[in-house]
Amino acid sequence: MIYILMGVSGCGKSTIGHLLSAQLGFPFFDGDDFHPPENIAKMSGGIPLTDEDRLGWIEAIAAGLNSRPEVNLLLACSALSANIRAKLGNALRDSLQFIFLKGTAELIAARLQKRSGHYMPPGLLASQFSALQEPGPEAWQFDIHRPPEDICREIVKQIMSDIT
Repeated sequence: MIYILMGVSGCGKSTIGHLLSAQLGFPFFDGDDFHPPENIAKMSGGIPLTDEDRLGWIEAIAAGLNSRPEVNLLLACSALSANIRAKLGNALRDSLQFIFLKGTAELIAARLQKRSGHYMPPGLLASQFSALQEPGPEAWQFDIHRPPEDICREIVKQIMSDIT
């Protein structure tokens, strides 16, 4: 199973992914690491990505994860649109479980203002929310207004009940 932590930039995908990896022992991959240079340049320049821009990114994610021998993997990946989630489902070798980290634009904007060293500028947050098509009941949803450790504990419980 590939557990995909999804949501807009700044919702805590990487933070929670690292916490989950430490607790569960599942390898964690950050989707940001798979972006081709042209996508990073575009985002760094304040230009939002289109679904077409994301196709090479999905191919790179699939190539990186499909070669892994582990049964369970964690991936931080925005997966904002239903189209991208479907393409990930078609490209990845395993079943997917989306974990939607949901928060308000105000909370996430405040987080992005404090973040440094990331190519995604806070000015693109509005485009992220505009592109977001919230998943339905097929995705597990977690409110990010609480500390990451609390969210992580809830996700671990859900994963453990899913595995057994």
